[in-house]
Amino acid sequence: MKVKGQWLERLGMLSLFLTIISLAIAVTINFRPLYAWDIDFLGILNYTSLSKEELLKNYELLLGFLNNPWNQTLALPDFPMSEAGAGHFYDVKKLFLLNYSILAVTVIPSGLFLYYCQKNQRFWRLIRPAQWAMAVPVLFGGLMVIGFDTFFVKFHELFFNNDDWLFNPVTDPIINVLPEQFFMHCFIFFFVLIEGLFLLMLLRGKRKLKRSSTK
Repeated sequence: MKVKGQWLERLGMLSLFLTIISLAIAVTINFRPLYAWDIDFLGILNYTSLSKEELLKNYELLLGFLNNPWNQTLALPDFPMSEAGAGHFYDVKKLFLLNYSILAVTVIPSGLFLYYCQKNQRFWRLIRPAQWAMAVPVLFGGLMVIGFDTFFVKFHELFFNNDDWLFNPVTDPIINVLPEQFFMHCFIFFFVLIEGLFLLMLLRGKRKLKRSSTK
């Protein structure tokens, strides 16, 4: 294969990886049934006077703010918020929109790359990258299980350049209904989801390689 073709293939692989990761993030942050389940599982209603329906309504409004680039006003009817608390959610919103931008930019090139692999019988090239990709979530998942508190802190230190994420329950009572355990479940869901997507990528490559070797 010519050098130009190799670089195009590598770019296609990178685009596919970014699509898979950003898609898994998008699904995770919008998977509302997880929070609804955690309200009961974690006993979140014990830390608020709201009903489950009222709490879910506020959660829906929060996600609406985080997902909508044209919504610049964070207003939750049952949760007052400090300037620092609101600032943190604005920072989270930027990360949400960045993830959606990555997904939008890479999804078409990824589709073209998969078409190229299908047309030129190059799906076998997905095998080794998929194997390496599956190892990374396992590593991070192991670190998370060993000490999620440390993992959670390091995650915020990596993605945020301030301490606004350290909510005060008195001025930002929303932290009482967004416990750390819920975010742990979100990470677990994300790792399982991304492992599944990379596994599909691996199995696709192996299946195509097996078919080509039997011809």
